[in-house]
Amino acid sequence: MNYWLVKSEPFKFSWDTFVNKGGDMWDGVRNYAARNNLMAMKTGDLVFFYHSNEGLDIVGLAKVAKEHYPDPTADDLRWVVVDLVPVKKLKKPVSLTQIKADPVLREMAIVRQSRLSVSPVTPTEFDRVMDLADEN
Repeated sequence: MNYWLVKSEPFKFSWDTFVNKGGDMWDGVRNYAARNNLMAMKTGDLVFFYHSNEGLDIVGLAKVAKEHYPDPTADDLRWVVVDLVPVKKLKKPVSLTQIKADPVLREMAIVRQSRLSVSPVTPTEFDRVMDLADEN
């Protein structure tokens, strides 16, 4: 199993909206590195849901329900989507400030490549975020 993080601006698509819909395709990615990460996702992989621009917190946990396929919002077949479904809201959101201050997390892709909308998370980082969220 692999772990990932996806970012969404809550005023455009929040965790609550995602949960209310029962999941959704993760579309609109137009960065090659983020696209490559979508293409590497496998069914069952776990995905942190991060609120960007407002909140700056990891707020929920999702999983990959369907592996990559062409993005129906794009005219170019190079762009793909995956289907994600919610698993649970984290007991405590984990803030970007916490991530940057934590010795285990300060090298996370979200810190090193802050503009990347889909990024990998190592198993050690995943476990540490879950600890900070009081989920372990």
